[in-house]
Amino acid sequence: MIVVILGRYLLNPEKIMRGVKIIRKLIFLVLRFTLIPFFIREIIQRKKVTIILYHNIKPNTLDMHFKVLNSKYNIITLKNFLEARISGKVNDLPPKSLIITLDDGYKENYKLKTILKKYNMRPTIFLCGGIVGTKRHFWDGEDCVSNNRDYLKTISNKKRLEFLREFGFEEEKEFGDRVALSNNEIEELKDIVDFQSHSMFHPVLPNCSCERAYNEISQSKKYLEHNYGFEIYALSYPNGNYSDREISMAKKAGYACGITVDVGFNSQNTDIFRLKRMSIADDADINELLVKACGLWWYIRKIFDYTSQLHKLSIFKNEVF
Repeated sequence: MIVVILGRYLLNPEKIMRGVKIIRKLIFLVLRFTLIPFFIREIIQRKKVTIILYHNIKPNTLDMHFKVLNSKYNIITLKNFLEARISGKVNDLPPKSLIITLDDGYKENYKLKTILKKYNMRPTIFLCGGIVGTKRHFWDGEDCVSNNRDYLKTISNKKRLEFLREFGFEEEKEFGDRVALSNNEIEELKDIVDFQSHSMFHPVLPNCSCERAYNEISQSKKYLEHNYGFEIYALSYPNGNYSDREISMAKKAGYACGITVDVGFNSQNTDIFRLKRMSIADDADINELLVKACGLWWYIRKIFDYTSQLHKLSIFKNEVF
């Protein structure tokens, strides 16, 4: 009987996923109450600047996160850090400084307006100049990408676009619905959000030709400044992919800093075009938030990556960037 029940459970994908989620939650719960996150926060992060990354978080989740982050960290803006970094005064910033960022500029980000006002927060949202204000879609959100994501990030930009074209996707195609913020929504949010650049169409920049990569970086800055009147000083490398070439291009285009998804904290000595960030799942509970914000989860992953094949298990896969 036990074998039969177990067999039915293992053959049910939904039950397996529920089980995986429960295990993940338990892992984060245990990690939080080891007090390791507390000691990292109070000893290591106290003199560092932490940047966290969301994408499409819901208002009620962000409300819960902000309440906790406000009690554990001192929230500052990306511009605060940049000014301190340039003037050599990062050490004068509040202890445990934390910056909140969101990549892509999804239309759902508009629903965060009330929460941002409630906590008087000013996050940085990185926009794709060729997608916001249109009904164009992000290429990596298409159905044909789900099982080919890793492959598509390894081939040339030209081949990636050819693959997507076979499934009816074009970068400049206007679809029936929009996925990004509209012009009106951006206008309403601009007083409480620091909008910055995330390229034009979110390609894998190192896989682009020099001309295409530079246009993605430079034209997004020009477009956002010209059409919305923003001061664009920061570039978030799309997909988290960049190389020395993209850094040189960002400098040439007039950016003051570049944001990665490389794990770690930031200080006066951090390369201004390789600023580090901690990715937070949009549906993270408080335990996961605190474990990831302090960097503990990512360093555990690194240990497993180097010492075993456990990173192939589903509990370590599908982290968002």
